[in-house]
Amino acid sequence: MRRSTALAHLDAPLAALPLRAKSLLVTMFGDAIAPHGGTVWLGGLIALAAPFGINERSVRTTVFRLAAEGWLESGQVGRRSHYSITESGRRRFEAAFRRIYAGDTPAWRGDWCLVIEGPELARERRKALETELGWLGFGRFAPGVLAHPGVDDATVSAALQGLGVAGQVLTLRTAPGAVAFDAPLPALVRQAWDLDRLESDYRAFLARFRPVLQAMQGRADADPERSFVVRTLLIHEYRRVTLRDPQLPPELLPAGWSGAAARTLTRNLYALTQQAAEAHLRATLDTPDGPLPPAAAYFHERFGGIAG
Repeated sequence: MRRSTALAHLDAPLAALPLRAKSLLVTMFGDAIAPHGGTVWLGGLIALAAPFGINERSVRTTVFRLAAEGWLESGQVGRRSHYSITESGRRRFEAAFRRIYAGDTPAWRGDWCLVIEGPELARERRKALETELGWLGFGRFAPGVLAHPGVDDATVSAALQGLGVAGQVLTLRTAPGAVAFDAPLPALVRQAWDLDRLESDYRAFLARFRPVLQAMQGRADADPERSFVVRTLLIHEYRRVTLRDPQLPPELLPAGWSGAAARTLTRNLYALTQQAAEAHLRATLDTPDGPLPPAAAYFHERFGGIAG
């Protein structure tokens, strides 16, 4: 792909990141377009994707596929086409981005959420359940027993209802310290979650983005297009790691866990680039109803709160 000057001048590890049109457009819709109402002219989206080397044909093909998969819906005004995030697409974005932009993790009380599969649960539904709960960060502690120390009951209940298995599993919330495990807890944690791989991925993320943060901290001004490119690539790469992270409390993580440093870096670089990136969005996008509307209030609550 041929990339713009704004991207080509970034540090080599970042400029060389492999980008797939579909995955990147999902990041752009979730990170940048959803907070501004979720609707964009196709021409504006093409212009927004151009600095990443994604050409017009790729954008058109990708949004058509996302519409077919239920993420987007299309509309037309005269000869101009626009795309909007569907309600189901918005729910999917919100589920993912609640984890990506989470504030500080509440202190862990020592309790666990346990989901125990019933014997009548069909194989197909068992697999779907394990996939869905894996998405929420659950790990397998024993055959038929999935566990997580932090997820809230409402999220688990919604997942079970959505899968239609609420009557075929038992969900328990233990009292702090009430569960005794046969194996030492650190060994169970490493068995249930691949923390070594996550640690490696977080270290690679930090190696890519630390030089970018340092370079941008030393600039007196911020180029809007460059800031948008950096912010988008930051979230694009961070989400690829953090959505596989069970987000365990510090008590259950290895000493020196790189996930904490990655989150701090992401918050700092996001805050550093967001104002100029928003200026680029306003200059590039409009909607069928007029100029791009201001970002919703929740945008400013990302990572526990970012400035204007």
